[in-house]
Amino acid sequence: MNTSHLLHLYHQKLRLFQNELNITLKKFGLFQSQWMILYTLYQRGNMTQTEIWQYLKVEAPTITRTLVRMEKSGWVERKIGTDKRERVVTLTGKAKSTYPDIIEAVKQTEEMFLKRLSEEEKVALQQLLEKLSIERDG
Repeated sequence: MNTSHLLHLYHQKLRLFQNELNITLKKFGLFQSQWMILYTLYQRGNMTQTEIWQYLKVEAPTITRTLVRMEKSGWVERKIGTDKRERVVTLTGKAKSTYPDIIEAVKQTEEMFLKRLSEEEKVALQQLLEKLSIERDG
C-alpha cells in the first residue's frame, strides 16, 4: 500500500473540511482553530492554557496567540491561575449564549461533509482515527 498517498488524501480531506468549517464559522466571527478551543472548553469546562495545547496537540505559542485574539473578541477570559505564569481559560457569557447557534451551524457542515458515509462507516472511521498515534521510543 502507498501510505504516502493514503496520508496525502487524509490531509486533503481534512483541509477541505477545515475550509468549509471556516466558511460556516465566518458569520460568527470565528475560525475553525478558535472553534476547536470553544468546543473543548464547552465540553470539558475551564482549562489552563497548558491543558488546552496538550489536549488539542497544538504548540503552546499558537494556542496563546489564538486565545489572545479570542479574548479580544469576547469569546474567552484568561485569569491568573495558581501561580503568576498559569492562565485559566473560561468561556464568556457571549460564548455560552452563542454556542447553540454555532454548534447547529457546525453540525450542518459536518453532515454535509459526511453525507456519503453510512452510520456504520462513520463508526468505523471513528474507530480507525482513534487508533492513529505516534509512539516514540524512550
